Amino acid sequence: MSSRLNWTHVNFSDPADAAWIRQQSGIAPIVAEAMLSDESRPRTLHADNGILVILRGVNLNAGSEVEDMISVRLWLEKDRVVTASRRPLKSLERIRQLTEQGTGPDSPAAFAIQLISALSSFIGEVTDGIESKLEEAEDNVNDADAILKNSPFSVVRRQSARIRRYLTPQREALDSLARNPEPVFNDAQTQELREQTNLITLVLEDLDLVRERALVAQEEFLGMIANEQNNRMLLLSIVAAIFLPLSFLTGLMGMNVAGLPGTVNHRAFGIIVALMALIAILILLLFRARKWL
Repeated sequence: MSSRLNWTHVNFSDPADAAWIRQQSGIAPIVAEAMLSDESRPRTLHADNGILVILRGVNLNAGSEVEDMISVRLWLEKDRVVTASRRPLKSLERIRQLTEQGTGPDSPAAFAIQLISALSSFIGEVTDGIESKLEEAEDNVNDADAILKNSPFSVVRRQSARIRRYLTPQREALDSLARNPEPVFNDAQTQELREQTNLITLVLEDLDLVRERALVAQEEFLGMIANEQNNRMLLLSIVAAIFLPLSFLTGLMGMNVAGLPGTVNHRAFGIIVALMALIAILILLLFRARKWL
């Protein structure tokens, strides 16, 4: 709470806070229910004398996945702000610290713009981190063991998709707010909202590019693995093709029956070995002529 700004923050999963929003806050029932909904997508709702803005921010809490985005709900009137979230949000904590120092926003509109800016900034940092992770994976694409162990391309695609899932409606919500800012925002603040909408658009484009790069890199890696497996199978096939006639010859000459040639000739073993070597050489020459080797 600030002496300049009437700001109340509640945890909408807490029964006491939920009861306060429904019964004592003076917020319209339809808005109160939207603020307390377990699941919500970013959107803007104009009601009575205020605006409800539902946004999402990346999860920077310890031990959490950044793409598990946190929902924050803002009820904006000309003279007060009510915010609600279930989990701690770094963007709100930053504004709280500034407010306690006396340098925080001095109006609901300024509060909203500062929060939206902080949310976009942290989302941009996370997107840069995803890009860095992708670049590292692309540099190590030849290290099959590391790629197979960590699956970085799948991780990048999953993170990008989950963040993008909320950023697209968030851009639409900010655009709607910029097109219908009354009664909270003035013209200059409306222009700030348009700039924040543009930043979200840029982040979305970066995420789309990251996802496409990850897909291309993953396909390239899978192609390298498939080519390596094909080379191994080709080698095994060549070895099998060489030893197949040799195995037939040794099996034929090794039968323990009467009438086999060379059984009384002490040079027969050398002749058979020379014949087998000649057959192997001929097979190798045939493979080389057909460019199989």
